[in-house]
Amino acid sequence: MFRGYLRLVVFAFGLLVGVQVPGFVDDYAKRVAAHRAESEESLLGFRETAAKFFNGDLNALVAHYRASTDEVMRSDADSIGHLVARAELLESEWLAMQGPWYAQIWHLATDADQALLQETYDAYAYQVLLAPQAIYWGLGVGVVLAWLAELLALGIGWTLGIGRRHKPIAYEKRHWR
Repeated sequence: MFRGYLRLVVFAFGLLVGVQVPGFVDDYAKRVAAHRAESEESLLGFRETAAKFFNGDLNALVAHYRASTDEVMRSDADSIGHLVARAELLESEWLAMQGPWYAQIWHLATDADQALLQETYDAYAYQVLLAPQAIYWGLGVGVVLAWLAELLALGIGWTLGIGRRHKPIAYEKRHWR
């Protein structure tokens, strides 16, 4: 009986963890979109200058600033270069978060920007969404976690010889079988 309750507790824990996945992914996507919008706003004037003099190429604008004889312009080249690199990073993150849900999860698990991921995690407020994808994630994680816990417990029990012993049933005791 204890094993049954333990299995339910593990399932409930998995369910609660699983329903957090879509909320976290959504928060990350919103954070990326907000940073991207702010980055685009900060580059607006430089984009206009690049469009006017360098056919829209911000990297050519940065190269021009770096090649300048004016020390102030060369100093600003690093600042603008940082803004351009940040805008490119945020654009690639934003594009990654526009894909299907499984691509978003894979991106977050393997290739997400660590600073944005940590920022999202630090600001994340646990929530229970009643959206279908949250329900599916909750049930899926709950079942998998309960199944893994059951396998682990059975494996430990089998290895240590702990567990239920098979008691012979009356018809198994018959000598003439």
